[in-house]
Amino acid sequence: MFETSGATAQGNTLRAQWEPLVEITQHKGESECRSGFGTNDENCDFEKIPWAAIGDSRNPNQPFQPLSFVRTALLQGLVEEDRTGVNPYRFGFVGGTDTHSAAPGAVEEYNYPGHVGFAESTPEFRLTTFGQIPGGVDANPGGLTVLWAEENTRESLWHAMKRREAYATSGTRPVVRFFGGYYLPDRLCDIHDYAAIAYLTGVPMGSTLPPPIISKLTPPKFSVLALQDPGTAENPGTPLQQVQIIKGWTDATGATHEQVYNVTGDPANGATVDLSTCTPHGADFSSLCTVWQGPDFEPDQRAFYYARVLENPSCRWSTWECVRSGITCNGTVPSKPGFEACCNPDVPKTIQERAWTSPIWYEPHSS
Repeated sequence: MFETSGATAQGNTLRAQWEPLVEITQHKGESECRSGFGTNDENCDFEKIPWAAIGDSRNPNQPFQPLSFVRTALLQGLVEEDRTGVNPYRFGFVGGTDTHSAAPGAVEEYNYPGHVGFAESTPEFRLTTFGQIPGGVDANPGGLTVLWAEENTRESLWHAMKRREAYATSGTRPVVRFFGGYYLPDRLCDIHDYAAIAYLTGVPMGSTLPPPIISKLTPPKFSVLALQDPGTAENPGTPLQQVQIIKGWTDATGATHEQVYNVTGDPANGATVDLSTCTPHGADFSSLCTVWQGPDFEPDQRAFYYARVLENPSCRWSTWECVRSGITCNGTVPSKPGFEACCNPDVPKTIQERAWTSPIWYEPHSS
């Protein structure tokens, strides 16, 4: 949990210096946000652990604290900056596995080995429905971190993390760019050298936008480019469905606000999954790109913006286990013992894999 009680400018400065990144997703759950805890965003209900600690009973309605989630911390960071002059929660986003199986890239839903592969060698063990172990049906294969670095060297990767030019995925491998600026071309998506022009006319994910130079009333623009994970010949990647931009800000009274904008794609594309075979159906996009200028921009309000890329629905790893094991459900009773999770309506059958870009912050003239 993030804590700000009694924080000072000096303490916030120290925290900002040494904590530039936050893990937004991993094997034991996703922590972007949780519907009903400071937000009504329906896409916050993704891979949430329904128990607070190992050994607890499964309880999806337990009283989680809002500051247990990254988006709330980002909002609180704006409040802290108003109060102390320093934002301690200017986080970039990364993802990880934490599965203790010495296979950090083994994040495919169709091939999940469990929390500790050699110990969870049977589907029945992986599908256990209680939180007595770090794994079980409530866990997931984990996520990945992507860095935009000049080259694949230790030094370059380190600098990319330090400047927060990073994004997290829930385990798939889409390519995502996110830029903000006052002079991004409206037709940026049609330009062959998209990234080069975006760097010249804006700033990348993880950066801070200064106030506009020419006019205090000029709203910033943001551009997102997302390319589908190609997957492999045997297991093609899932097409994209939509891209959202999430804005958070503080008003003149210091209250925090958030808004989710659907900026490109089609959230109502009707994409579905055949749960008997895990075969996807429906419309899709192999790439999505837009230049977006948000409404209701207030030049004197601190704000952050980040992009969330959503794929079409696909089978969750637990559904893959059930399909491969030939499980059928008679009412709520599975056709084989040990596969109770396959017939449990509280266990999601499908998921929407996703990516989250590090935010871009906006600083008003008065700061």
